[in-house]
Amino acid sequence: MDQNENIQLENRRKRMIYRCEHRGMKEMDLLLGSYARAHIPQMDGGQLDAFEAFMSLQDQDLYAWFIGSKPIPAEHNTPLFQQVLAFYRDQLNEKL
Repeated sequence: MDQNENIQLENRRKRMIYRCEHRGMKEMDLLLGSYARAHIPQMDGGQLDAFEAFMSLQDQDLYAWFIGSKPIPAEHNTPLFQQVLAFYRDQLNEKL
């Protein structure tokens, strides 16, 4: 990977972190923002593509799935979703 590609990848990571921290629903800003800061810097292009698709889901749906008020649809119950859910639960347990 050349320097220009590295710069583009780094800029993409920064934009994604910003988008995670400014989604509109404060709870999701906090949850996805903290996950993004912890994990996006290590993600490669393919992982960023998958996370970007995850980010396109609606805040209300994601939040309902995270807190358990709605079941997680099978098509969204992916390994990535489970990683973010585990991060959410770890963060929650640290605050208790």
